[in-house]
Amino acid sequence: MRLKIIPDNTNWDFFGRAKLWLGISLTLIVVSFASFLYQGLNYGIDFRGGTTIRTESAQTVDVGAYRGALAPLDLGDITITEVFDPSFGPDKNVAMIRIQAQSEDEAMSAEMIKTVEQTLSAVSPDIKFVSVESVGPKVSGELIQTAVLAVVGAIAVVLFYIWLRFEWQFAVGAVVALVHDVILTIGIFSEFQIRFDLAIIAALLTIVGYSLNDTVVVFDRVRENLRKYKKMPLKELLNLSINETLSRTFMTSFTTLVALIALLVLGGDVIRGFVFAMTWGIFVGTYSSVFVASTLLLLMGVKRDWSKDKGVQEGNQFAKPDA
Repeated sequence: MRLKIIPDNTNWDFFGRAKLWLGISLTLIVVSFASFLYQGLNYGIDFRGGTTIRTESAQTVDVGAYRGALAPLDLGDITITEVFDPSFGPDKNVAMIRIQAQSEDEAMSAEMIKTVEQTLSAVSPDIKFVSVESVGPKVSGELIQTAVLAVVGAIAVVLFYIWLRFEWQFAVGAVVALVHDVILTIGIFSEFQIRFDLAIIAALLTIVGYSLNDTVVVFDRVRENLRKYKKMPLKELLNLSINETLSRTFMTSFTTLVALIALLVLGGDVIRGFVFAMTWGIFVGTYSSVFVASTLLLLMGVKRDWSKDKGVQEGNQFAKPDA
């Protein structure tokens, strides 16, 4: 006997309180905007600028010990990663240490770099600073602009694709859902001042893709049912379509969350921000596919009339005939 988390033939009413769900989403969007305008984002080194130090030592890199040694220096955001390379010998252990820009200076002073080196020498006596590079605020500003363009461009391409694949009402619903997911993700990072860096931009683009995939699955079933049930009211048809895809939606989200929660707990500080963004994105992406995209589709309605060309009789069909 197979275990079924979601039973067959579910008949849940997802639109009984459609206005309530939209109201919750609008409230969260307003809170996100207010938080962003009031306190902004806690930008990481990628966007603030800073100094990257490459170290080498014969001893194994202990990221926790390095971080603990540097903490009393109060240097702000610090990222430490161990570099793995098959060409490295057993006596060559490499780490990359990234320290945020201090004040308005583009580069750390020679005295501060010396202090960092002496501090880490207490952990690894033979440590050497192989290279020291700095990224100024100008480059960081360009990264912010590029990141914004990447997210906006992805959403614009999605709008174009959905418009071609479906009707314009579906495109509007899908894009509003994607914007909803991005705004709420940025909002939670702003509200809790979680470090925001390029990894989070990658997470946002991944969330856009995940949410779109979930929305298109539902919309495809809606299109099939509009062809199959030509007299069924749109609200009942949307409920039927979501119930029919509910098992797939739940299992996809559940299995993805299992992996993400494991990474969130065991993955360490380096990827924690990315994994948190993805975990949050799975929740809001699944929610928006049903309670934002589909609800907007219900409110706007869909065109069900076929063209009479080629002898096709007028009926309750919204989609363009497939080529």
